[in-house]
Amino acid sequence: MTPGHGSTVDGVLRRSARRTPARVALAYRERSWTYEDLDEAVSRAAAVLLAEGLAPGDRVAAYGHNSDAYLIAFLACARAGLVHVPVNQHLTGDDLAYLVGQSGSTLVLADPDLTGRLPGEAAVLPLRDADGSLLARLAGTPAYAGPEPRTEDLVQLLYTSGTTALPKGAMMTHRALVHEYLSAITALDLSAGDRPAHALPLYHSAQMHVFLLPYLAVGATNLVLDAPDGDRLLGLIEEGRVDSLFAPPTVWIGLANRPDFATRDLGGLRKAYYGASVMPVPVLERLRARLPKLAFYNCFGQSEIGPLATVLGPDEHEGRPASCGRTVLFVDARVVDETGADVPDGTPGEIVYRSPQLCEGYWNKPEETAEAFRDGWFHSGDLAVRDADGYLTIVDRVKDVINSGGVLVASRQVEDALYTHEAVAEAAVIGLPDERWIEAVTAVVVPRGEVTEDELVAHVRDKLTAFKAPKRVLFVDELPRNASGKILKRELRDRFGA
Repeated sequence: MTPGHGSTVDGVLRRSARRTPARVALAYRERSWTYEDLDEAVSRAAAVLLAEGLAPGDRVAAYGHNSDAYLIAFLACARAGLVHVPVNQHLTGDDLAYLVGQSGSTLVLADPDLTGRLPGEAAVLPLRDADGSLLARLAGTPAYAGPEPRTEDLVQLLYTSGTTALPKGAMMTHRALVHEYLSAITALDLSAGDRPAHALPLYHSAQMHVFLLPYLAVGATNLVLDAPDGDRLLGLIEEGRVDSLFAPPTVWIGLANRPDFATRDLGGLRKAYYGASVMPVPVLERLRARLPKLAFYNCFGQSEIGPLATVLGPDEHEGRPASCGRTVLFVDARVVDETGADVPDGTPGEIVYRSPQLCEGYWNKPEETAEAFRDGWFHSGDLAVRDADGYLTIVDRVKDVINSGGVLVASRQVEDALYTHEAVAEAAVIGLPDERWIEAVTAVVVPRGEVTEDELVAHVRDKLTAFKAPKRVLFVDELPRNASGKILKRELRDRFGA
């Protein structure tokens, strides 16, 4: 291959540094980095990593909280030809050992408060806040000036969330992620003048690859936060420091349920992005009614495609608020039946993808790779309906559809009906084993007022066909979620299905 194409993840930053070297690229707590400074830090961090005895192609796990050091480490891995393995900082025990071991990570970059959780055999380099940490060693290390990685080289193993099975490492190349960045920029109207806050965990592909890296590509100033704290976010918006925000539905639900949400001055927020899990339509309608001038974007996809696959833009919400939009620039999609044949518009089927954004398969899992990639298409596991204009609406995950008495019930439809009741703060609908119904439609509800099981069943019956109404309603204090806000229905089935 002829060198010098520069279509690499770290090349995204390098181009912005040459274009706008003095502009602030990143702010985190008391530190800020210009594009020139950030690019230099990445080159020095790449040299630090290679001085640890690593070689191109080696896997490096990242087990840390949001920080500037976390971003620098990822880009340094990319520049040095290493394969970055982001790890959920909440994982412990066997779950943590599985990801480090299955990926074959030679080194773990970890925040000091997390290192005690790591398996004893793991080699560890602190990310920050310690003597000899990656961040501390930048000043004394010459910048890496070695060869660029190739566009087809692996740059990251993106592990799936594992809500139904053990996580699988999606093998992402530089080429795939750079294509995905351009898709995000064009579909989400990202620009250098935006003032985005990045509050979701950076190990999560949505925050890193749909927002932070694309925003670095266009030259914006990026504010990285430790967590999506409601008080902090609303304060930053009121101060004019943030005008663009991505958050999963759980965060938007929390903001909409705040007593002060109706009175805070949020007019400076221009762009609101939601995704990572399904947004209940009633919650979206409340948000739009409160902030009618705010541009809402629905972002949908999955780790294997980088992760952005479809977007519903601000001017497309009217009349189709439940839709996840149309495919982005570099994604082709079909809706198919169990044989792989296209289904008619309006008929539920599985979404399958073909795209340069797609992963190369699953790390050391040939059988799972063969199952997901069939006949030239990636089978997503998402059940959707397509309309005549190309808009897709997610019905459910294929594995979450409930077979009640031989009739299939989409859990999302029942959840949307529950959210229209004023006493429902959050809801998840699952199927539980039942002698009569095969699977009984069961609602797990976090209440925000006095309400009974009979009231909620009657409420859903008023909204939907009777057989879709829950056979049971279980009340809980909170729903189990992963760090991206996705409800872990597998845990609910295990807890209540015994």
